[in-house]
Amino acid sequence: MFSSKQTILVVIDMQEKLMPVMCEYAKVIKNTQVLIQAARALDIPILYSEQVPEKIGPTIPEIHQYLKDQLPISKKTFSCCREITFLNALNEMHRKQIIVVGIEAHVCVYQTVADLIHSEFEVNVIADAVSSRSQDNKQIALNRAAKLGAAVSSTEMMVLELVGTAEHKNFKEILELIK
Repeated sequence: MFSSKQTILVVIDMQEKLMPVMCEYAKVIKNTQVLIQAARALDIPILYSEQVPEKIGPTIPEIHQYLKDQLPISKKTFSCCREITFLNALNEMHRKQIIVVGIEAHVCVYQTVADLIHSEFEVNVIADAVSSRSQDNKQIALNRAAKLGAAVSSTEMMVLELVGTAEHKNFKEILELIK
């Protein structure tokens, strides 16, 4: 089980030129917004990346509005873990559970998940908050991530796992996010 005290949310490459061509992009945006807001309510740190932003554009406004207080980690590598700024930020947090969302599932998300697992992090990929240009590529990525040892969950499943009980002080706030 994931704990809010041990978890980091990683949002990968939800950028202007990529997002519109993703399968079910509106659902991915909505679920990522829920996860970011839940992370904020539960004091879970967030890291977010942008793949070659000078070419692909910045993080979409629908996501950036919740991340205005921090800078994205710019990268050229597909895996976030091959960018030293990301690794340094990750290691400074001293947490071992990573929730991963973003695009594209079969490239940057998958390669980041593989590297995180190799580095002995516990990883949970949120299936309804990742996407690719094709459903086949998304499903292949989720299958491979699971075979590597990543858990695959849904937004609602993860958010309620982090809360743990209806008696949690933020339960009503979290419930409103997933309704």
